[in-house]
Amino acid sequence: MTTHVSASSSTSIRDGAGACSAAFPRDRALGPTDVSEVLWGLGRGPVPAGFAACGLDGNLRNAPQARRFVAATLDKWALPALVPDAALVVSELVTNAVQHALEPEAAGQGDYPVWLGMFLHPDDVVCAVTDPSSRPPMPRVADSRALGGRGLSLISALSASWSWSLTPPRGKTVWATLNRPAYG
Repeated sequence: MTTHVSASSSTSIRDGAGACSAAFPRDRALGPTDVSEVLWGLGRGPVPAGFAACGLDGNLRNAPQARRFVAATLDKWALPALVPDAALVVSELVTNAVQHALEPEAAGQGDYPVWLGMFLHPDDVVCAVTDPSSRPPMPRVADSRALGGRGLSLISALSASWSWSLTPPRGKTVWATLNRPAYG
């Protein structure tokens, strides 16, 4: 699959499981919460230098789609060194949203209940996932034999910071900030 991502274009990209574009749809906007300060850079200077978003239909196949979207976006932003960490962080954020924030009937209905947004700032990149649940993300302590339960620990280890906020009119946004490498 060839994917072209542009933060300055409104062209949509369809990948069988979602639609990727340069802006969140109006009904899923990030809204006036403290998440706006982190994502949009309010209080930190100008608005982000780049923005890209991807609507996801709520299936487990969304994690690989999100990784491809991250790689294409960071390539477009000339930040290939961030791809491995950002792809893993986003994969965990999306998997958590799909597994823990959606009702079973929400997946595969053609709607995009999960949105992935990427925000390019001078010193960092913020990866944010919005879902319809207001339940907070819950870090777990996974048994050494467990197959899952380490997502938020991985996000914490790979990112400079992560947090979440309620996103009016419903749902939440969970985001992680990754520092941009000094060399590009």
